[in-house]
Amino acid sequence: MHPRPSPIAAALYTLRDMNVDVIVMHGPKGCCFRTSRLLESDGVRVLTTGMSENDFILGAGDKLEDTLNKAYGMFHPKLMGIVGTCASMIIGEDLESAAENVDLDCTIIPVEVHAGLGEGDNTEGAILVLKRAAEYGVIPEEEASRQIEMLRQATEVEKTRGMAQGKYVKPNFGDNKEKIGNILVDSIREGRKVAFVLNVKKETSYLFADILNFDYRKINPDNKPLFIGNLDENIGLPRIRSHAVNVKANLKEESNVEFDYITGGLDEYPITANKAEEILKEYDPDLTVVVGVPHALKIENVPGESIAVTDGPRLVEALREDGYDHVVAELDAHSKTLGVDSIVDSDFGMMIRSIIDWQNED
Repeated sequence: MHPRPSPIAAALYTLRDMNVDVIVMHGPKGCCFRTSRLLESDGVRVLTTGMSENDFILGAGDKLEDTLNKAYGMFHPKLMGIVGTCASMIIGEDLESAAENVDLDCTIIPVEVHAGLGEGDNTEGAILVLKRAAEYGVIPEEEASRQIEMLRQATEVEKTRGMAQGKYVKPNFGDNKEKIGNILVDSIREGRKVAFVLNVKKETSYLFADILNFDYRKINPDNKPLFIGNLDENIGLPRIRSHAVNVKANLKEESNVEFDYITGGLDEYPITANKAEEILKEYDPDLTVVVGVPHALKIENVPGESIAVTDGPRLVEALREDGYDHVVAELDAHSKTLGVDSIVDSDFGMMIRSIIDWQNED
């Protein structure tokens, strides 16, 4: 009952993850304006055909071909994407024919997506891109199938435990970060068993990893927390694998953090949470901190006190209903992590480090 991410935006992000050079959006200038501008920070050139009222009646195939030719002349891409919009798809614009007609010396992936695709879940846009990319030989069929299964499981997580449960969700900005930070730091200082679960997706890992970015030895050198993360650098598209490599290297260099368990890749967060849950049940922690996509982990099955860190104010209440004792919200995770290749400061991470410094001064 409340707005959610669009299949069009998901299609744009998935093309980005395939390292496309240029994306042409076939629709009005304002369609997915924010997402398009943000992707420029990641090195993707996003153009629009700028459809107008007359085009909704007469069609705009010529505009699309003209924009494709101009894009090629300006940027000389090796890989391009064409992304549909509600306007172009409702009137039946033929994206594939336009790509064939221009006959450019590059691969063009046409994606016939609109905001109501399937049931309107954002993952539908990503799934369509994966299918089309496999058809055009950009990724192997087996990789497309693996990622599609992950996306379907992610949709199930959102519909059963996240913000796609079909009811209105009032935004909530979570618990006081200083209060929760003190609970965390005091637990390590007092010798309690503390576990961190990094269960994240894509580039948001650069922000959520910052919450683990402190040296426990400054608190209690004899009480190392358990670190679990979905940072397998051998799974996923090249861009996604590089995020895993960078995050692990950053944490090791900056705070001497090394992971005790790797549960899978960054695009496997719906199932890596299950692996983390099994590890936690055996470890029997006094305090568990789950960051990134905490609702994928069934915290009600994990012993001890719990902290969830999410990027969605509309997920706070759902996480409390799931059983988390404390919920912290980080804002603008996507916008803060576009175009970066190293860990960025998070509000909660900075608070944890500040508390450590304050306590060490006393």
